[in-house]
Amino acid sequence: MPYLDLNPDTRLYYEIDRWSDPWTTPESVVLIHGFTESTEAWRAWVPHLGRRFSVIRYDQPGFGRSSPVTNSTVFTTEGFVDAAARMITDLGGGCAHVVGAKSGGLVAIELARLRPELVKTLTLASVPLAPPQPAQWLAHMEAHGVRSWAKETMPPRLGSRMPPEGIEWWVDLMGGTAIETARAYMRWVSGIDVGATLHTVKCPALVLTTTTPRRAYSRSDVDIYRERLPQAGIVALPGDGYHVGASDPDECARITREFMERHAAHHAA
Repeated sequence: MPYLDLNPDTRLYYEIDRWSDPWTTPESVVLIHGFTESTEAWRAWVPHLGRRFSVIRYDQPGFGRSSPVTNSTVFTTEGFVDAAARMITDLGGGCAHVVGAKSGGLVAIELARLRPELVKTLTLASVPLAPPQPAQWLAHMEAHGVRSWAKETMPPRLGSRMPPEGIEWWVDLMGGTAIETARAYMRWVSGIDVGATLHTVKCPALVLTTTTPRRAYSRSDVDIYRERLPQAGIVALPGDGYHVGASDPDECARITREFMERHAAHHAA
């Protein structure tokens, strides 16, 4: 299995997919998954992006097949940003398009702010500026397990168009996260506030969301994006789920690819 050693205690699992013409040198795109997810969360996106880009997806520290954590682990924004940066510097040619889903987008925003030389474009798929109910979510996990939490919260996450088999697949994926990882991640995400510094992100940006009235991904977040990230294009797909990257992966990937292609051509010029 391919791993990148972040430090002596942390190995990051990653996958690279590239189906571009063999005589070309494609730009890279790095995909950053959200809470209780892994590289598998992007599987439907990869065929759309891989024909044009070198697609790098990885398991964030503590998730998927990356090194596990313990109850004493302290996640930091700097640590998550460093993991993403290493994917770009070591595997992505030193500069890449970056896509973040859900709270993975918080890492993507901070990467674009703190390491702007690494980020060509920034795409944010259902990224809440104030992550919802971390204390309540963790309390449910502690009492009933991560899989129970995933099952209870999945229908509003994926919306009414997702078939039962799709919901079960996502429950299995997210429910497999270790409780130690969930604890450390919730401690981190409870203290992060990207809204206050969002205006310092200067690269081309795309915000993907849905028309759901759910508060955590509500009009108020979209208004903040419009105000503090004025260069961003905002696309709201029709739907009553809030995880647009999972409920509408084909459309999201198509829109994202077109956005990155426009700026790839501009960058090359």
